[in-house]
Amino acid sequence: MSKTEKILVLYNEFEANLMENILEERGIPCILKTYYDSAYDGMWQAQKGWGQLDADPKHRDEILMIYAEISRNQTDGDQEE
Repeated sequence: MSKTEKILVLYNEFEANLMENILEERGIPCILKTYYDSAYDGMWQAQKGWGQLDADPKHRDEILMIYAEISRNQTDGDQEE
């Protein structure tokens, strides 16, 4: 993988796994970095989110579009209930 940078912050493990699976299907390599630190018993995750998704900057726009679509679908699903 070429140079990577932080593309977005993920707020839970479900969201992280979903993004990783979608990006893998589309052939977009990524790295997930959790903010969990056992020494602080997850304190950073409560403040900063679950972790971050890093990828090649050339994929930034596509990744952000995918994330926006996922977020929109989750919000629409909550409203239908």
